[in-house]
Amino acid sequence: MVSGMNEVRTQKLQTKHRNVNIRGGPLFLFYFLIFTFYFCLSPVSAQEPDPLDIEPPPLRMLSKTERLQLDAQPEIKKRTKLALELMDLRVKKAEEFKISDEFDEMFKELGGFHALVDDKLRFLTRNDNDSGRILNNFKRFEIGLRGFRPRLELLRSDLPSRYDFYVRNLIKYLRDARTRAVEPFFSDTVVPNKKT
Repeated sequence: MVSGMNEVRTQKLQTKHRNVNIRGGPLFLFYFLIFTFYFCLSPVSAQEPDPLDIEPPPLRMLSKTERLQLDAQPEIKKRTKLALELMDLRVKKAEEFKISDEFDEMFKELGGFHALVDDKLRFLTRNDNDSGRILNNFKRFEIGLRGFRPRLELLRSDLPSRYDFYVRNLIKYLRDARTRAVEPFFSDTVVPNKKT
């Protein structure tokens, strides 16, 4: 009698497990199809932008006035300050153009900003004669560049995706420019190697 009751219990448990498997199968399939459908139709914007839909980088050119102003300033300290002021003007104009949704004009201003950074780095590197004046100007330039990154990040926010690629690369370039500006402080000429 006890063995008969065990058989009945075993049969009930097997039937119960079979019912769970039968019910769980279609439910699993249902959820699988829902998730598959969701991921197949998810927005394409999460993917990398199409190269044909990216705005080409702007020309990195100084205006004639900027070139004349910089060339007219032979003193290194004043030239560094002037270059930072001109960069600030470029970014201010870019911010104004972004507010009015004139993204092409904003792009041109950022190209001019990029050119000013390039020009200043070239000028300081070309005149680097290991003097304290040049090192101070490298330092002044690096400190000045620090303030531009948050502003460029704000410009990048809510920017149409086709313009985002260049601005993101410009922010990376700014970081590299700051690194290049502090490199002279760590060269062998500043702290000579002691021979033992």
